[in-house]
Formats: sequence, C-alpha cells, structure tokens
Amino acid sequence: MKKRSLILFAGAVGIAAVAAFVTRGSWMGGGASALGPQRPRVVSVELAKAEHKSVPVDVDSIGTVTPISSVALKSRVETTIVAVHFEDGARVSEGDLLFTLDARQIDAQIEQAEGMLAKDQAQLEGAQRDLRRYTDLVAKGATTQVNVDNAKTQSDILIGTIKADQAALDNLKVQKSYTLIRSPFSGRISAANVKVGNFVRPADTAPLAVINQMAPVYVTFAIPQRVLVDLREAMAKADSKVIATIPGHQRSEDGKVAMVENTVDSTTGMVTVRGIMNNENETLWPGTLVNTKLVIRAEEAVTVPTSAVQRSQNGNFVFVMKDGRAHVQPVNVSRTFQGTSVLATGLTGGEDVVVDGQLLLSEGTPIAPRAAKAGA
Repeated sequence: MKKRSLILFAGAVGIAAVAAFVTRGSWMGGGASALGPQRPRVVSVELAKAEHKSVPVDVDSIGTVTPISSVALKSRVETTIVAVHFEDGARVSEGDLLFTLDARQIDAQIEQAEGMLAKDQAQLEGAQRDLRRYTDLVAKGATTQVNVDNAKTQSDILIGTIKADQAALDNLKVQKSYTLIRSPFSGRISAANVKVGNFVRPADTAPLAVINQMAPVYVTFAIPQRVLVDLREAMAKADSKVIATIPGHQRSEDGKVAMVENTVDSTTGMVTVRGIMNNENETLWPGTLVNTKLVIRAEEAVTVPTSAVQRSQNGNFVFVMKDGRAHVQPVNVSRTFQGTSVLATGLTGGEDVVVDGQLLLSEGTPIAPRAAKAGA
C-alpha cells in the first residue's frame, strides 16, 4: 500500500508541473509584456557624402582613328628597282630616300639633250656674228638690207630652238628626279610591295608602299544632334576636348575638336565630329576602333554615388541619415558620370547618404554607419 501511495503522489506532482508550464503565461503576467516594449532594430549601413563639385559634361561614343595624310607611292617612269632603302613598317622622316630606280636610260637622254643644246648655242653665236657683220656693211653700203634681215631671222630661230632644247633638258632632269622616291612627310611606312629587280611603271595599280602620318591623327565619331548647339558654343570658347581610349587598355590620347560635319544624318539624327590628337607616342593606330569621350564643358553640381540612388513608382530617391535615422529624400538625376549621379534637385551637398544596406530601410529606420567594404 505504501508503494502504491508513492506512485500516486508522484503522478499528481507531474500533472501539476505540466499544468503550471502550460498556464505560465497567465501566472507570469503576460510573458514578454512584463519585460516592457522591445527596442526597434538598428540597421548597419554604409554612408557617403553628397559632394558639390565641378563635373564635366561629356558624350561617349565609338570612334575610328584615321591618318591626316596618307600616300600610296608609285613609280612615274618605266624602269626597274635598283635599291630599297627602308625596313618594312619602319618610321620614316620627310625627305628620306625610300626607293632608287634605274636611271641609265634617262641619263643617256640627258647627255643627248645637252649635246643638242650646245650645238644650237654654237649656231646662235655664228648667226649673231653674221648679224653684226651685215649691220656694219649695210651702214657702209657694202651689202643689202635683205642680208641683214635674213641674219636676224636666223638668229631669232636659233634663240627659239635653244629655249626648246633647254625645256627638253629640264623635262629629262625632272624625269630623272622620279627615279629617287623620297618620303613626302614623316610617318610610318608599310611593307614594300616590290623588291630589287622588279619592273615598275606608272600604270601599275598596286603601290610600291603606303605611308601614313602617325602624329597627329584624326579620330572620327558621331554624336547626337541635341549636343550640336552646346558643342559649337564650346568650340567658339575653345573649351571642347576629345579623349580617345583603346578598349581594354588604360592608355589614352587627348585632343581637341578639329571639324564638325556640315550636315546631320537625317536617318540617324547623328552628326559626324572629327577630333585631332597629338599621338606623339603612337598610341592610336590608323584604323583602330576607340572609345571616345567628348568633353563639352564643366558645370557645378551636387553628386552622389550612383549606388545611393533608389527607384520607386514616385521617382528617384536617396536615404539620408539625420539624427541616427534614415529619411527618404526625393532627388532628380540629370545624368551619370564615372560611377556618380549628377543631381538637378534634392540635395545641396554635404549630406550623408546611404550607399549600401538600403534593402532593410524605410522612413525613420534607425541606422548605424559601418566601414566600407574592402575593395569598394
């Protein structure tokens, strides 16, 4: 009996314990409410300053590098190549000798012309002596006027013949100058299409070589017609600037606008612009596609990191920290520039804006700044 009583007592105690656990909310005074109201959660965010600074107004486009001067060298006489004086792809300077052509036939023609000129000059001297002699004799009545007139005519004929001989000689000397082909300007030459011993003539379609001017060079690109008015005003003030960068590389070249096409393409609404670049280091190569940036002017504006700008049905906004809380501030973004958004309205500069952690924020959410992420 005693054992049975102990078992019943233990069961009663267990039932009482379970009932006390189930009804703990009532006898503990409402649980969490007894501890008082919970504090709102503080969100850790990354902040940045809204800056008031000078921001360039620019237009990005794709451009093509073209040489200012390009010449295809051709022979102006029919002869053979005697020597090639450059290495394929080398830089050449103005006046450098590039090709020497066979000039022996022209040299012989020059000697022949010189001989003909000397003969006619000798005949002219004889005719002039006869003219002086007949002039003296007619004064003494020893000859007729006809002889004087004939001597003068012969002298005049020989004077004309000598002029023709001299012109023929000069022409041959010009022809000989064509046998020495020199660079008309400084640049870089292509591979030679002919070698020593090749026969060349003016009718050949393929050039002997091609020279492209490398510094300076043109960069040709297109811009929207809406930018044309601002560009022309900037050109009048000499404020325009062109930056050309090779895709995938950091090296770039600066220059200025050299020309704006006089017609807007009606099918695309674009106008062609040509910039001139110094290219002293030959960074830009003719025919290369480059990323161009046309800087029209610089203007003062408030900027924030583009990551701070959020979008909603009511427009763009940013979260601004005031008194440790996030506040929604509507903004009007006019454009973006190198990872920053240029604001037309909304901020005055100096405000702390949230650039990371906006997902958990709403109006009035407590926030705490944190350090920027590594590599941000």
